[in-house]
Order: sequence, then structure tokens, then C-alpha cells
Amino acid sequence: MTIQLVLEMIAAAVLAAGFYTIIGVAPGTDETAVLAPVTLALVLLGVPPVVVLAFFVSAVVTLNLTDAVPVAVAGTPGGVMASPMVPYGLTLKQAGQSVIGIRKMASGAAIGTLVAVPVSLLLAGALAPLSEVITKYSAPVFFVGALFLALLSKNRLLSILAIFPFALLIEGLRYLYWGIHALPTDKTVTISFFLGITIGPMVFSIISLLNKEYRESLPKLGKKEITIVRSENQKGFPNPFRVLDRKELWATVSTSLAGCFTFFMSPVGMTVLFGEGIVSRVKDPIKKAKIALASMEGLAHSTYLAGLLIPLIALGVPLSPVAIGPANALFNAPPVFTLGRNMHHVLDMPGFIWATAIGSIVGLGLTYYVIMKYSGQICRFVFKYIPHEAILGLFIALVMMLSYMDGGWINVFGVLLVAIVSGALSRLGINFGVLFMTLYAAPWIVTVLF
Repeated sequence: MTIQLVLEMIAAAVLAAGFYTIIGVAPGTDETAVLAPVTLALVLLGVPPVVVLAFFVSAVVTLNLTDAVPVAVAGTPGGVMASPMVPYGLTLKQAGQSVIGIRKMASGAAIGTLVAVPVSLLLAGALAPLSEVITKYSAPVFFVGALFLALLSKNRLLSILAIFPFALLIEGLRYLYWGIHALPTDKTVTISFFLGITIGPMVFSIISLLNKEYRESLPKLGKKEITIVRSENQKGFPNPFRVLDRKELWATVSTSLAGCFTFFMSPVGMTVLFGEGIVSRVKDPIKKAKIALASMEGLAHSTYLAGLLIPLIALGVPLSPVAIGPANALFNAPPVFTLGRNMHHVLDMPGFIWATAIGSIVGLGLTYYVIMKYSGQICRFVFKYIPHEAILGLFIALVMMLSYMDGGWINVFGVLLVAIVSGALSRLGINFGVLFMTLYAAPWIVTVLF
């Protein structure tokens, strides 16, 4: 590891922390939609893998920390991961304790990161000897994973039924490209379809507005007023172990450990399951909200980081919702990375440790301090001066550009079709994890099951 690479990793981590602090505070931002295209662009630009990994880890830590801020100060989720925390954030907001809510969540995030990094590295080392066996059966594992996530979702039957036609859509587009010679038969489009799934809800919402009857049926709302409570200044660097009391601390550590061992599960699903379970017997609503916010935030961080590091280091195939979702470009980004040769094969263990340590330390050190001290001011600035539509438009445009690079104009419309279908399925209540798993299992489903 050279000094130049270390400096590049630090610079990338700082850049990710600054950029995703703004993105994370913006309400309604999907983690996958804002992480995956940028990561893919960095990989395709030829940025050293260890630098890309440091950037990604810093971005994950920053994004999952900052997207919880609007929960406390405005009662709206910054991203999908923060959605389960909204009711508890509103409880503290109504009690005039928004500042306390921010500090509980930020401290929970810090502890979740501190737990997840070493535990994930140890688990990755333990699972590494099984990598060849798991990789050999990755296709049916993806299919089983899709079924498993479908069974865990609220709309079980609909989710299971959607697997097979969605697989046919994916494979049908691929064979169309090959049949009209838009792509050579040795090239397979995967990453573009994956990006189409990530922007599905946004594209479907935009397309729906073109329907005049639907548009006229929508409620007409004026300007939404958001009240942001002014926070007192934080002196010095806050200690997360002192911000949380004993019950909150133990709850956060426990859920963070559980998140590491359930890395193959949906982070949102685990946040709801463990977070709600750990506060189910707490009667006082204020105490319940504080414990829930701290433990849920810690769990979100640990599940996310474990879902990235364990498949990346131990397996080399994306066998978790995080790996299939936002971290997909680290596993599969032709021509730089393929499922047979990706970051798992390029980096050694010291490289993973360096990148993870630098990314998590920089992301956590900068963002934790900034959020604890300036969360109210940042949220006020973003809500007032940065349109949410502009952020979404930026990432949709980036996805369209990458789709053109992947397969030309026909692939742009193919990705648009995938986005519309996945958006419609999402609107019906189908988990995105089911669609991501189906994307990777599609060749096996079509050739083996049909």
C-alpha cells in the first residue's frame, strides 16, 4: 500500500462524505438510486479499486447517517432506510426533543459502524473457505433468495408470481438485443437493467402523471410547511457512548451484532423486525422512541456494511440485498468487473482492511461531528435551496447515459421498460430485493425451470 494510494483513499472518502451529506438530508432519496450510478461511473472511469471501495464505504456511512436527520427535524425520511424511524422521530418532535432525537440516531449510527466493521471482517474470513461452493451454486441461490424475500414480504403471493414474468422480461430483452445484432452474443446486459430497477418508482411516478385522468384525481396541495426546531450548539467532539444511556447502548450493540449475522437479509426488513422487537415491552413513549431510534440506526448501519463486506471479501458474488443493490458495480461492471473477476479477486485482505478503515473512519468522523453540531442548519439549507426534483433528475439522467454506453439507443428504451415494470410492481407492494434477485437468477430460471 503506497502513500499515494492512501492519500487518494482519504480524498475519495472526504469527497463522498461531503457529497452524500447533502444528498442524504434531501427527503425521499433512495440509497440505491444515488449510490449505484456514481459507483458504476467511478469503476468505468478506471479509478483504482481500493479507492472506489473507500469512497463507497464512506458514502454508505454518510448516507445512512444523514438520511435520518429529516426524521428528527422535519418528520420526513431522508431515504428508504430511515422510513421505519419516522413514527419515533415524530414522537420526539412533538415532545420538543428533536435535537435529542438527532443525537440518539447519530450515536446509534456511530456504534453500529464500530460494531459492524470488525465483526464483518471476521465473518468474511470465516466464510472465505466456502466461497467456491457458494459461487458454484450462486444462480439457484439467487432464485431461492428471491423466493425467500417474497415469502417475507406483505404481498407474498403477488411477489412469488412476479418472479417468473419478470425473469422472462429480462431474458427476452437480452435475446432481442442478440437477435437484431444490437449486441454481440458474448456480451450480456445486466448493470443497465439493475439501474432500471433502482429508478423504477421515480420513472413510474413521472409516467403516471402523463395520464390526464390520474393527474386530475390527485389531491391539489399548496406549499408544505416544515418546522425545523433550532438546536443548541454542541461543544467539542461528542462521545456516542455517553450520549446513549445504558439501555439504549445495549439495545444498539445487540441489534448491530444481529445485523451482521443477517447480512443476507433486507436491511429495511431487519430494521423493522429487530427494532420493533427490542422496544415492544417499553411502555413510556419517549423512552421507547429514544431506544428505537438509536437501535434502528445502529442496525441499519451494521446490516448495510455487513451486506457489503462479507459477500465482497469472502464470496465474490453479490449474495445480499446490499451487494445486489447499491454495491452491484463492485461485483459486476463490464468490462472492468465481471462476476468471474471483480473486486474480490483484485484486492487482497490488507487492501480491503485499509479501504474499509479509511472509508468508515473518515465518513463517520466527519459526518458524525457535522450532524451532531450543524444538523438543523444543514437541513434548513437543503430544504430551502436544493430542489428534490433536481436531485432525482440528475440520477435518472446518469442512468440513461450509462444505459446508452451499455447497449446503445435500444438499451435506453429497454431500461425504460424495465423501470416502468419494476416501478409498477413496486407500487403493488413487491419488494425490490425480489426483483434484484430475479435479475441475477433470470438465465437459470429461463433455461432450467422452463
